[in-house]
Amino acid sequence: MLRSPVSQMIPIYQVDAFAEWVFTGNPAAICPLEQWLPDSTLRAIASENNLSETGVFVPDGDGYQLRWFTPITEVDLCGHATLAAAHVLFTHLGYTGSRIHFTGLSGDLYVTRDTQGRIELDFPSRPAAPIANVEAFSLLDALGLGTINDTKFVVVLASTRDYFVVLNDEEAVRSLRPRFPQLARQRLSGTIVTSIASDLGIDFVSRFFAPAEAIDEDPVTGSAHCTLIPYWSDRLKRSNLEPQQISPRGGRLSCVLNGQRVKISGRAVTYLCGPIHV
Repeated sequence: MLRSPVSQMIPIYQVDAFAEWVFTGNPAAICPLEQWLPDSTLRAIASENNLSETGVFVPDGDGYQLRWFTPITEVDLCGHATLAAAHVLFTHLGYTGSRIHFTGLSGDLYVTRDTQGRIELDFPSRPAAPIANVEAFSLLDALGLGTINDTKFVVVLASTRDYFVVLNDEEAVRSLRPRFPQLARQRLSGTIVTSIASDLGIDFVSRFFAPAEAIDEDPVTGSAHCTLIPYWSDRLKRSNLEPQQISPRGGRLSCVLNGQRVKISGRAVTYLCGPIHV
């Protein structure tokens, strides 16, 4: 079989983010570039990687421009791929500063690393607001739930990007079985489902679904906590919170609401690194 001539080799790192060890947390592919490739190539790389997110960054002054791609689309914000990109810079590319400044579709993002190796993301807050009942009914049906009047529901809201459904206990969140084709047809691309936690030491749990972006269930979703933290901070009357995302892979985060910003902390580990040929 004839092969196309190799035009360029690009480094790639696969990092498990919000993880203490490999095979946990949320895997992201990270490609550092010297300059941007065509969008069609970036999308093809993300599709080939077939992970929930591929992060790509280029140098920009004292910082970096950062973009995020699912297997089928570009998104405006991604927490775990930002954490993974920072991990690559700190661990593999010799970045010696104490803080990394990323710019992206959601504006300025800042990342720091403490002496214990935890990486903290400084992201914009995205509070949720009420939506029309007819939209809520359609969403709940797609999630395989009952009606908005059932006692299992606390609230149904939406941010600018994601639906936000609060259930009254953790088991209801764990047992959720969405109808993904139906959920993919909803107005917004993502759906956060959350409840108070049953375990001591954890404040709340969540799951995140985005079938419209080719992600039926995301393992650990940093950007969803830009909406989760304002809600639970107000409800629990605390700014420091310890959440857990209860996907099959699972993930623990530490979060702080700081005015109009949310700080999201976790660890990352490298699974693989090498070149890709495009």
